[in-house]
Amino acid sequence: MSYSNDLFERAQKLIPGGVNSPVRAFRSVGGTPFFTKRAEGARLYTADDRELVDFVCTWGPAIHGHNDPDIREAVAQALNAGTSFGTPNPYEVEMAELIVKLVPSVEKVRMVNSGTEATMSAIRLARGHTGRNKIIKFAGCYHGHVDSLLVQAGSGALTLGNPDSAGIPPSFAAETIVLPYNDADSLKSAFARYGNELAAVILEPYPANVGLIFPK
Repeated sequence: MSYSNDLFERAQKLIPGGVNSPVRAFRSVGGTPFFTKRAEGARLYTADDRELVDFVCTWGPAIHGHNDPDIREAVAQALNAGTSFGTPNPYEVEMAELIVKLVPSVEKVRMVNSGTEATMSAIRLARGHTGRNKIIKFAGCYHGHVDSLLVQAGSGALTLGNPDSAGIPPSFAAETIVLPYNDADSLKSAFARYGNELAAVILEPYPANVGLIFPK
């Protein structure tokens, strides 16, 4: 038995499903997960001393590769100032100013801990601002562990969402309209039918969980 398999067996006794994020279980691609002990540049090194080229980049954030020396130095400097304050700090103001300066479409910045929190807050903001409840998402697009976004399409091209996981009441997903990805006609139809009820449209530009589909 490989060390990764041994770790996975041990993990399943203590961690639900053996992983701390469902996608890491590898169920959609078959087999059992490998465990990574270190990474450098574009390569992962597993617990079984296999060297792998990483095309996943920690599911997106590792755009500079792994263990970049400049980033490592910046993290070390930040740690020397403390790990957590529980209050606002000057660094978040400086970072917000930099983001607004570099990205013309961004006017304000709200920093959160995860993509789930970001999408949850964005949907809540859209609903609060518009006074509307329905949102549109696209089949195969992942937006985190938000109850109203963990839905899949039912029958037909235009359908209200059904929960994609146990533990989500159908009423939570009832306000989510799921459309086929890359289908402009279905989007036009949804706007014609639900336009006055729509708070927002959320889109993963390059859906990765269903095979990295490119937008039209």
